[in-house]
Amino acid sequence: MGGELVRQIARLGPAHLSLFDVSEYALYEIDLEVGEAFPDLPRTAIIGDIRDRTRVMTAVADSGADLIFHAAALKHVPLMEANVDEAVLTNVIGTRNLADAARAAGVAGMVLISTDKAVNPTNVMGATKRLAEAYCQASATDTAGTGPRFTIVRFGNVLGSTGSVIPLFQRQLARGGPLTVTDPAMTRYFMTVGEAVELVLQAAVLDDSRIDSGAICVLDMGQPVRILDLAEQMIRLSGARPGRDVKIVFTGLRAGEKLHEELFHAGEQVHRTRLSAIHLATPRAADLAMLGRQCDGLGAAAEARETARTLALLGQAVPEFAPQSADAATAATDNLAERAP
Repeated sequence: MGGELVRQIARLGPAHLSLFDVSEYALYEIDLEVGEAFPDLPRTAIIGDIRDRTRVMTAVADSGADLIFHAAALKHVPLMEANVDEAVLTNVIGTRNLADAARAAGVAGMVLISTDKAVNPTNVMGATKRLAEAYCQASATDTAGTGPRFTIVRFGNVLGSTGSVIPLFQRQLARGGPLTVTDPAMTRYFMTVGEAVELVLQAAVLDDSRIDSGAICVLDMGQPVRILDLAEQMIRLSGARPGRDVKIVFTGLRAGEKLHEELFHAGEQVHRTRLSAIHLATPRAADLAMLGRQCDGLGAAAEARETARTLALLGQAVPEFAPQSADAATAATDNLAERAP
């Protein structure tokens, strides 16, 4: 996602492009690609971690940026269930660092890339992204008309992105199968990375005063896709027959997973914009000072690796966070076994 953002922004001819990444190799690769494709585009490559407040503050101030796109996140659901503190430090504290740096440096705008998993989250990744949304929403209302414009863009899965199901199915097909699907009823919203980035860029410049008050831009993802149908189609495209040449195995829901994702919370009102592919979800009220105190506590617990306390504080900060219990996961797997042929 971040790489495609860089490519499409570079094509627009910005005055300067600053690239910030914790991964030396990923930064080297995208910097090299931009240099080869756009040799006359001024750019700076910055190694840094959004968890490091001093580094973020300095990098943003030195860049002289007018607009920040925040795509850094830990997003793999099962991995984040096992790495709660790391998810909080990157997704929550990192977002707070960047939002605060944008305000301190007088940046004109910041765009947060969010996820449908932030709606009624059942997993740590979703809950941390919801808190990141809330912090940017509160920052938007706190600085409306006097500081950066905070734009939050929420959407579903991006086809072919790191950790997505498509590369997994491709690897499994290359080995001759089987393809693993958690549940025959599971659905997800999908969009290509090119489509997603185009709409993110459109949302960044969308002229709508409701965004200044914390409204979330929600991309029109179309109808959700059944993962089983996707697996069967990929098998057919490879020239094989599903269930005969290549088997499909149902593995049961993993920790934190839902059968179906949602794009809107019941407490959010949905509004149309002048762009048919972008809707607005009006915000649920959040106080920036209160969120700041909650982030302080969360950050301290996560830094100390007091995972049980981190989870408890995350639940307090995101009341709709409903972690899937071990019993629920077991029940789902048992139900799946009963339905299996």
